[in-house]
Amino acid sequence: MKIFTAALGPKLELDESSVLDIGKCFVHDTDIAPGRAIPDDGDSRIDHSLEGFLFTCGPDHIRHPEVIAGAADGRKYPLHGSYSSHPAEILFWDMQGEEAECRARVPVQTADGGEALLERHWRIDGATGEVCLQDKVTNTGTRPMARVHMYHMNIGAWLFDDGVHLTGAMLDGGQLRWDFGPEPGSVFCVPASREGDEWAEVALGPIASLGGSTLKVRFKTEGLPYLQVWRNQKAPAHVLGIEPVSHRLASREELAKTGELQWLQPGESADYALRFAFV
Repeated sequence: MKIFTAALGPKLELDESSVLDIGKCFVHDTDIAPGRAIPDDGDSRIDHSLEGFLFTCGPDHIRHPEVIAGAADGRKYPLHGSYSSHPAEILFWDMQGEEAECRARVPVQTADGGEALLERHWRIDGATGEVCLQDKVTNTGTRPMARVHMYHMNIGAWLFDDGVHLTGAMLDGGQLRWDFGPEPGSVFCVPASREGDEWAEVALGPIASLGGSTLKVRFKTEGLPYLQVWRNQKAPAHVLGIEPVSHRLASREELAKTGELQWLQPGESADYALRFAFV
């Protein structure tokens, strides 16, 4: 892990061993990552990622495993795709001034035998404390690759009280409690983009245990037109996830049948962008 911090904003631990995702995230000296308060999915690669504040899902598959088309042995895509556990090569690292910035490249072997390159750019604005992530994914293999992507932002829900709400224009009524839905956990996925808006925004707060801070998340809807939110309070899990995603909550087969599953041809790229701040 490498500490990544600026004059303002959270202190992050970036995981060089796993696509430079975020492990611990300190806000006012409190680590808000869920740690071991997560469901056991039987995949140590993903358990490691789930422990952190942010991990990336893709580039060949998102959500739960499904059978790889054409695989005679019935092989499945790994849970949440192939990104996790691919090491990052850091190309640029600067924390000398008020801001922080780094760039990295991550070659990825996909589950179906393909190849991809993730080019990752992290920056923290020293004046506002906003964390900015830009990703470029290129199909470097010889066959088409599904254009799928998802950011999982996981927060330890023991930090929340009854006053914590989710707020956003994409939500029914504009707001709902963090502990929405039936116990011990729930999930929903809604369109996040509105005509004319390049970015969508969702907020979580105020979080009294973090001095009344509110987490504000913005994401570019061109590549991430949906927002998925899940929570799990089935012991020992105690976590809430904010998840900008490329596709609605449906099987890969259904998305392909309806024409919603797009493809990156060899040499083609896709761009994704996410920003967050605690205010």
